Order: sequence, then C-alpha cells, then structure tokens
Amino acid sequence: MVLMSMPMMMASCDKNEAPQLTKSGLDPKNFEAEIGGKKTALYTLKNSNGMEVCVTNYGGRIVSLMALDRNGKAVDVVLGFDNVAQYADTLNSPTDYGSSVGRYANRIAGGKFNLNGEEIQLKQNDGPNCLHGGGKTGWMNQVYDVIEANDSVIKLQIVAEDGENGFPGNVTATTTYTLTSDNVLDMVWEATTDKETIINQTNHNYYNLNGDFNQVGTDMLLYINADNFTPSDKLYIPTGEIKPVDGTVFDFRTPHAISEAIGADFDQVQNARGGIDHNFCLNTAGDDTQVCASLYSPKTGIFMEMFTNEPGVQCYTGNFQGVDGEQDIKHKGGVYPQYVSVCLESQKYPDSPNKPEWTQPNLKPGEKYYSHAAYKFSVK
Repeated sequence: MVLMSMPMMMASCDKNEAPQLTKSGLDPKNFEAEIGGKKTALYTLKNSNGMEVCVTNYGGRIVSLMALDRNGKAVDVVLGFDNVAQYADTLNSPTDYGSSVGRYANRIAGGKFNLNGEEIQLKQNDGPNCLHGGGKTGWMNQVYDVIEANDSVIKLQIVAEDGENGFPGNVTATTTYTLTSDNVLDMVWEATTDKETIINQTNHNYYNLNGDFNQVGTDMLLYINADNFTPSDKLYIPTGEIKPVDGTVFDFRTPHAISEAIGADFDQVQNARGGIDHNFCLNTAGDDTQVCASLYSPKTGIFMEMFTNEPGVQCYTGNFQGVDGEQDIKHKGGVYPQYVSVCLESQKYPDSPNKPEWTQPNLKPGEKYYSHAAYKFSVK
C-alpha cells in the first residue's frame, strides 16, 4: 500500500497573517515536527452538522473533539495538548490523552504471561506490571504512518517488530477514525501477525462533556450496561473474580452522577485513588448495535452513547489528574483538576492472558484482529 505524503502548510508571504486555526482553536503548525525520523501533522475530520475531530499521527491521538451543545454551540469535549512537542515530552508531561493504545491496552500482571508453554517477559513500566503496551515506548508514543486521510476518515498504520517491549511477532496494525454524517465517531482497529501474539487495542479519550476543563466533571451522568465488574487489587490488577455491581457504587445500570461513587467507602474506590478505574463486564456480549455505556452533561445537554464488539469497558474517572506532579502540567484548557474527565475504553478484560477463563486476546498468523468502538453524539 502506498503511503500518502504528509500534508504541509503553505508558507505565507505575509508574516503577520493570522494562523488558520481549527474550530477548536488549534494551530496545525504546532503539530508539524519530525519525531523518530517520521513527520507528524494535524488532521481534521468534519461533518456538515458542525462537528470536528482533530487527530495527530503521533500516537494516533485525538487532540480535540467538537460536539454541539443544546444551543448549537460547538464545544471541545476531550482533554489534550495544543502542540505535538508536549505530547512527545514523555519525561515532563507523560500522558495517554486521546491515544490509540497498543499492543495491549491496560495492565498485564508482573509484565509477563505464558504463551504456548513459553513465559513471555514484557516491559515493566507500571511498577511490576506492563501498562498500555509499554507506555513511553508503546504505540501511543510512536508516529503512525498515514495511509488514508480526507475530511471524514483517517487511517493510521504502525508496524511493530518482533520483540518490541517483549511482545512476540512482527505486527502490522491499523487504526481508523471516521466521523459520520449522523455525528458518530467510529473507531476500528485491525492487525495481523507473523507469529502468535496478543493484542488488545483501544482509544484513550478523556471526555468532559461540560466543555469546562478547569472544573471537575463528576456531575456528568454515567450509564454502564453491565451487571458485573472485575475487582482489582491496589496495583490495579484484577483478582480474577467477577462480582455483581448490585448493591455497590459501581451500579450504573441506571444513569446517575459520577459524584455518587467518588470518595465512597468502598474498598475498590479506595484502591483507585477515590475514583473508578475498573473493567465492567458488558451485558452487550459483543453486539455493537446495543448501547454499552453513555455519558450526559446536564450543563451542555451533550449526550454520548458508546457501542463496541468487545466484552469489557474500562471506566476511569481521571483519578491521577492534578496529582503526583500532573498538577503543574499545562494543558489546552489550563491545568486539569482531579476527576475532570471520564475515559470509556473498549477492551478485553485487563490481565486476560493470565486469566484463561476470560476471553483471550491471542492472534495467530493468518488471522485478522478486529475491534470496533463507536461514540454517538446528540443533545438531550
């Protein structure tokens, strides 16, 4: 497949000419760089309804997402930076904002698992565990090749070598973001390998449908179509149990404010810095025509419904925002406070390679990995 040439901004003859900003206020020039020998840029998806999604090929990251509120005003509803340099500064501003995560989203205990009788040791980047495929050296911090880009679709590709961060197999993986005419941000991940491996890709958008990144987002109403969840220990590794949400603050089968769970006297909340950072076992059973989760802002009226073919969704309430040094990181909305946003990540269950009774993420030569998630925006 022939790679597209990277779009370059035309030099202006008038040095005083104002930059051509996106609807979200981003300057595309701030995303033009060369990182690891590859060029980065900013790409803009839009539809006739006034929605806009800005994507950089650095980490396959969604930088901004403009959705329409109840007054028809376009509001940016995802966290991020306004320049690629800050995304790439993994020492001073390490984040997974908006990224396409791979090879394996979420955590693998001890950074190891058994594959066909062989113990595979992965990069340990989250204490003893492997998180998001290796974090600073994972796919979210690599430059994807752009193989298709137009006003409504961007398709990104990464080629990962056998042994990268310990993962077996030469893997070719793609991420496709599509903004549809009916206000759906559709995401498809596909991959092939030349050696049996594991793969579990996702998107890591941090949503704040209030559009105010300086205030906590716990007044948003959350719905998760799940009767059960997987409890975790203090290192965020599932214990292997599957427990009912019934009778706990994790019961979001009826939409209600996230604040009702924050700081609750519940060991699972206390293990997660006073918030939620857990996998929910979806009732949708892989049917991506059914709503598996939703988020609603009473302030703006913006309503987001989620669909996926995956068995689980990780709900994360921004528990690490504004703490452990992140309080000094300047973002496009200022300095994000703790609990400012909600992530809803489609996935196989965390640490599933070490839990054989759960749906496995194995991919063999000749097979094609396919994962789908979609987020539909409307107004209530």
